[in-house]
Amino acid sequence: MAIKVVKNLVSQEKYTLKCPNPMVPEYITIHNTANDASAKNEISYMKNNTSSTSYHFAVDDKQVIQGLPLNRNAWHTGDGKEGPGNRKSIGVEICYSKSGGAKYYAAEKLAIKFVAQLLKERGWGVDRVRKHQDWNGKYCPHRILSEGRWDEVKAAIADELSKIGGKTSTSSGSSSGSGTTYTVKKGDTLSGIAKEHGVSVANLQSWNNIKDPNKITVGQKLKLKGSSSSSSTKTSGKKTSYPLPSGIIKVTSPMTKGTNVRQVQNALAALYFYPDKGAKNNGIDGVYGPKTANAVKRFQLVNGLTADGIYGPKTKAKIESKLK
Repeated sequence: MAIKVVKNLVSQEKYTLKCPNPMVPEYITIHNTANDASAKNEISYMKNNTSSTSYHFAVDDKQVIQGLPLNRNAWHTGDGKEGPGNRKSIGVEICYSKSGGAKYYAAEKLAIKFVAQLLKERGWGVDRVRKHQDWNGKYCPHRILSEGRWDEVKAAIADELSKIGGKTSTSSGSSSGSGTTYTVKKGDTLSGIAKEHGVSVANLQSWNNIKDPNKITVGQKLKLKGSSSSSSTKTSGKKTSYPLPSGIIKVTSPMTKGTNVRQVQNALAALYFYPDKGAKNNGIDGVYGPKTANAVKRFQLVNGLTADGIYGPKTKAKIESKLK
């Protein structure tokens, strides 16, 4: 069922201040509000204040409210009067990000579904999604970034888009003797590209001689297939398996360690719920400590489970269903 959008549009008298330019959108930009106001209050405040700051949608745990028409630009990305973020992207604010918790994650979940809906309506793929940080470097969406979950959120949008029959990607691919290629765009990550094209990060690294998966450059052409000889190897065409342990694992003193914990961590990381993104091996260390419990809790929140940070049968089943 399509998500209903409640319209509360800024008056045309304020177009000069809030949305002065006609726009044909090319991107969707995700923000966190950095406060705990509802979507209704966010849009009301944006409409009625004297600041030029503006955005198209605010999403909370219950509804999506539109404040600007989509054929007008918004001032939401800080990249200047002619910057593509301000002039060519739809701004989506996710509410309740200051305090976080269940209300925020419910808002984020609704925003993921809504962004997927916007993408499908336009025939776009998830490659059109950007974070505010991509345009001017601002640490936004702050909660998603501080929790190391941008790849996770982008992958969730891609999954939702696939469920509702949208395109995987609108990026242009080209055939060459070595296989299909993809040109890296601003805001892309190697893990996101891998997810969009149904390949592994390890294969992308191998096919493109990439030593550090966090270092790709805008304009770089990536092979999305190996050579005919490498594509016939056993890794090609096969999905990586992530066996999961039975039973319950939680934070204890001393902490639980071993293969079972590492299996849980590997499966969560495959779904972009990293124990400690940016740390060595993204925090996959075989120790069920507070950071792994937090990754489990985030997964539970996003997937409608009791968010207690304890790995058990229901969490195992949900992880397995997401890995299929």
